[in-house]
Formats: sequence, C-alpha cells, structure tokens
Amino acid sequence: MVDYARHLKASLDAIRKEGRYRVFADLKRHRGAFPAADHVTPGGAKPIVVWCSNDYLGMGQHPRVIAAMHEAIDSVGAGSGGTRNISGTTHYHVELENEIADLHRKEHALLFTSAYVANEAALSTLAKLLPGCVIFSDEKNHASMIEGIRHGNCEKRIFRHNDPADLEAKLKQVPIDTPKIIAFESVYSMDGHIAPIATICDLADKYGALTYLDEVHAVGIYGPRGGGIAERDGVLDRVDIVNGTLAKGYGVMGGYIAGTRDLIDAIRSFAPGFIFTTSLAPAIAAGALASIRHLKGSDMERARHQERVRALKSRLAAAGLPVFQNQSHIVPVLIGDPVHCKEVTDRLLDAHGIYAQPINYPTVPRGTERIRLTPGPHHTDAQMDALTEALRGLWAACPAAVGRTGKLAAE
Repeated sequence: MVDYARHLKASLDAIRKEGRYRVFADLKRHRGAFPAADHVTPGGAKPIVVWCSNDYLGMGQHPRVIAAMHEAIDSVGAGSGGTRNISGTTHYHVELENEIADLHRKEHALLFTSAYVANEAALSTLAKLLPGCVIFSDEKNHASMIEGIRHGNCEKRIFRHNDPADLEAKLKQVPIDTPKIIAFESVYSMDGHIAPIATICDLADKYGALTYLDEVHAVGIYGPRGGGIAERDGVLDRVDIVNGTLAKGYGVMGGYIAGTRDLIDAIRSFAPGFIFTTSLAPAIAAGALASIRHLKGSDMERARHQERVRALKSRLAAAGLPVFQNQSHIVPVLIGDPVHCKEVTDRLLDAHGIYAQPINYPTVPRGTERIRLTPGPHHTDAQMDALTEALRGLWAACPAAVGRTGKLAAE
C-alpha cells in the first residue's frame, strides 16, 4: 500500500528544512486606520503596522469604496448567482467592464475572479486560437503568465529580463508570417523594475507580434488616470492586450483583460477559466467600480504614495541597509538566506509590531531572499522611523552569526 501521509510529510519537512515553509499571519485590519491592524495569536491580539500589503493606495479602506459595496449588498444581495453565461452577469459587471475599457482606451474588457486566472485563461486560449503561435516571454514573468503559456501548448521563447536586444534576436529567428505574442510586465513586483514598453512595442510592430502587457502592479498607481505605466508613458494605443487587477491599486478583488472587441469576445467564448467560473460578487464589482472612478479623477493618492516611497527609500539607504534601487514603488531589502529572512521578519513582528512577510523561493531565486516593503499614502514618518530603526538593530545583530549558524545574534 502507498503511504500517502509519509510522502506528504516528507515534502513539507523538506521545505521546512530549507527555511521556506510559509506561515500565515492572522490579521484584523482597523477600518479607516490602515496600515494599523491586530495580529491575532493564541495568547491574544496585539497592534501592529502592516508594511507588505499590495493594497498600495489603501483604497480597500476608502469611504467611497466601502459605501458602494454596502449599497450593492443592500440593493441586490450577496452572491452573483452563477457563471456569467448562466445567471452571473449583473449591471455592476457590465458597468465595471465599460469603465476598465475606458481606463485603458480599449474597445472592451473582460472580468475574471483574479488577475492570475485572467493571465492563465487569456494566454492559453490565445495560443490555441492562433495556429502555430510562438510566445516570447520575459524571463521574470509572473507564474500566472508562465502557466498560461504552458497550458497553451505552443512554442515559447524566453528572453532576458527587460532586454530588447535579446528579444529582437529571438524574434528574428521566427518567420514574419508566424503568429507571435510578446508577453511581459510593466512593473515587476519583486525587484521593482519597469519595462521599456515603447521599445518592445517598436519590436512588435517591426516583427508582426501582438503585445500582451501585465499591468497588475501599476494600475491605479501610475498615469494621470491610473491607467498604468503604458498610460504614463503615452503608449496605451500601442499595447494590444492589457492584463490588470482590482486587488492591488484598487484595493478590492478580481482581474481583467482589455483589448479589441473581437479579441475579448474570443476569450469570453473559448476560455474555460472564464466560462466555468462563478462571477465576482456584485458588491465586489461595485467596490472596484467606485475605486476606479475615484482614482480616474483624483491624483492625491498617487502623489502621496510616490512621496512616501521616496521617503522610505531615503531612510533605508541612509541607514546603510541593502535596499534595491529601482524607479517603482516596490522597496525590496535583500537578505539572501531563507532561514535568516524568516527570522528577521519574525523578530520584526514579535518584538517591534511590524509586519513584513519573508519572500523566498520560488517567488524569487534562491540566494535573493528578501523583505518586500510597500509603503503607502497612510504610512507616517514615525512609522517609517520605527521600521528603519528596527531593521538597523537587526542588521547590527547579524555579523556574529552569519556563515556559522544562520541565526541572528542577540539584539
């Protein structure tokens, strides 16, 4: 007989030994007081400050978003009623798709339950609908894009990260009349790098390729209306397909793609990840709609966000901490060891009331383990000072133990 339990335990023991076993923190946010929260433990709850949320602008706490969700629940109830094809399309879904299409200056948009599902469904379906398609994928693309390409069962070519020269060299190897898709991200969420979108679009025009741009970590946050890096750089009209999320800059939940009417209709009609999935609850669609509309007309949140990012990066650099230099809002601090990374974040939480999750393999390559900080508009100078001092103290405790035990010295 197969000892199933033994195999499962061995797999779990292996990642525990590597120091990358993931533990969820049990948190309760304080409505209207983000980034404040309570950390719930068997011994009780204690106040903490959240430093790793992807609700980059704090829109999950915005009064307009919350009010819109309450109104939707009071008007139509809780669930959507089914898949979009059966009974799960409500007017909130229709309005939201129209708003997203307008945001990206596209003919149409299509909602999914997450941007992961949107990427997987769209890329895999396009690969199957375009005979002989070759997808050119940035080597640091998100797992959802990698899965979509894999499930499309098409030929793929991986190009060096943000390297147009390497991309062109690979495009040259494929006949001009072969269907091609260049899949890449605008903001890479672990390093904070920003893609050269215009240059990649130039190559797409030259070699007859479609561009598929993941703007998940940029929508709401960049551009005069929150349309992402493509809007900021003035190249919205040159990008064929945009993937985005409602769960980060917009603070709610869900994902989408935007493009031409026929392209969106093809994904709607053929993608199993769309056809067979219950649609977003109307209240979620209503909250996302309110968030997009607000950020289209308000630049205050984006301006404050960018100022806070600059302020934190400056403090960390002045303290001599190994903060990555980039042009985005992502603030990674390199540690380089999974056990050490988890111990640093555990001490931040337990001793300082600071919550920042360790980022380990497979999210980042081995040897590049890090803390990924995401300052938002509501983080105060005092909270930044407390974070910087806590990290400075932990780094000062490292030298006596590094290379021998993998443990931090006593603070």
